[in-house]
Amino acid sequence: MSEAALAARLARHAHLAIAVSGGVDSMTLAAFAHRLRTDGAGGSLEMIHAVSPAVPPAATERVRVRASLEGWALTVTGTGEFSDPRYRDNPVDRCYFCKTNLYDRIRAITPAAIASGANLDDLGDYRPGLLAASEHEVVHPYVEAGMDKSAVRALARRLGLGEVAELPAQPCLASRVETGIAIDPDDLVFIDLVETRLAALAPAGAVLRCRVTHGGIAIEIGEGIGNEDALAALAGSLCRDHGRRLAGVGPYRRGAMFVHG
Repeated sequence: MSEAALAARLARHAHLAIAVSGGVDSMTLAAFAHRLRTDGAGGSLEMIHAVSPAVPPAATERVRVRASLEGWALTVTGTGEFSDPRYRDNPVDRCYFCKTNLYDRIRAITPAAIASGANLDDLGDYRPGLLAASEHEVVHPYVEAGMDKSAVRALARRLGLGEVAELPAQPCLASRVETGIAIDPDDLVFIDLVETRLAALAPAGAVLRCRVTHGGIAIEIGEGIGNEDALAALAGSLCRDHGRRLAGVGPYRRGAMFVHG
């Protein structure tokens, strides 16, 4: 039912550009839409991936590999958000400025309708980026089709997307920086390093966060991962090696970097 609804929503757009971040939502949407067009649904389809210090290199590589495997028409571009001081200042609505720059860049590349991978679960979060999407008339096919994250994962498995289907939620690296701390590319490189190294000691799909806070580096670990002592020891070692202060290791908290007021 959901897949039929999703196909119907995608078919409304003769010319579609999908913003592909490298996460499960946008990757699955791109794969599903591409296979629909290949099967004769018609119309043009392009995938746009934006590179930035806030995008993990592994995500970019994932998009490039999948595009090659499936034959996507892929354009890789920069987002330009680091030239925007409103983004770099990292206010609570930083995501609005990030997405504004992203959609401005995509619109400069193509006149096609822009689609995002937002799903129903995203509507319950604080997502200033959705305002930027609305201002740019971005469409959200999953939302229109009534699909939540679990439905997206089920679709990814049916499409045979392998590890993509099990990817943990991975908002951009800047989301790990506490509100009011300026976004610094060096911090983002460190965050990616720590999370990549910690992930090697954790089960596939584990939720791990390296947070840059006003009190130092905070590590958050999802439920049921185990191996917490080894993860904490590695985090401490990485912080020492890079001249950072480890503020502590604790449970994962969604939205922990937003400091209001």
